[in-house]
Amino acid sequence: MAGMGVSSMQEQLNVSEIKDGVVVVKDGSLRAVLAVSSINFDLKSSTEQEAIIFAYQRFLNSLDFPIQIVISTRKFDIKPYLEMLERKKDTERNNLLRNQIDDYVHFITELVNVSNIMSKLFYITIPFYAVEAKRTGFMDKVMTKIRPRKVVYQEREKFETYKNQLFQRVEEVEESLSGSGVRVAPLDTQELIEMYYNCYNPSEFEHVAVPTLENLNLERG
Repeated sequence: MAGMGVSSMQEQLNVSEIKDGVVVVKDGSLRAVLAVSSINFDLKSSTEQEAIIFAYQRFLNSLDFPIQIVISTRKFDIKPYLEMLERKKDTERNNLLRNQIDDYVHFITELVNVSNIMSKLFYITIPFYAVEAKRTGFMDKVMTKIRPRKVVYQEREKFETYKNQLFQRVEEVEESLSGSGVRVAPLDTQELIEMYYNCYNPSEFEHVAVPTLENLNLERG
């Protein structure tokens, strides 16, 4: 699939702005995205597996707000690793070790050619809606619909308040998931931009470098 152009991608995105590690959606709501590590469940003992399951169950039961769990699967790009091995071979003076590196590179290359080695990335998206912050009357709701961007981030103080409440949820998720053994890290602004860019510009491999981040024009609506 060919990559989308910048203007085409922005038309498809339901995003008004990305700043301070927060995604501002066109309806005025906010999103935080957390990268989540994986664990090899099958290699755990039965006792450890039960503990992980109960910890995850407690995490789900503790939530009083919705979340979205996203799994991104891409073919693993082995090229940078092979290039690193080639550089090591060029600086290696021992002929035996140089030959071993050659054999290893050949083995890895053949393995990748016959195997479909995939890489999985795991994310949790946490939302916050401005209308959750207070009781709103009919006219307030109408104005929120008409001017969602002004409601959220034209008034900086209000945006900061909503962002802080969003990141309270992030902390809750981080704390709740810690018992299951996975690591959680919120994506910052640049990482969010790169994530969206890669989602809408899929390549054969797991990551596409963003050529010029400022050209994406997501820092200002």
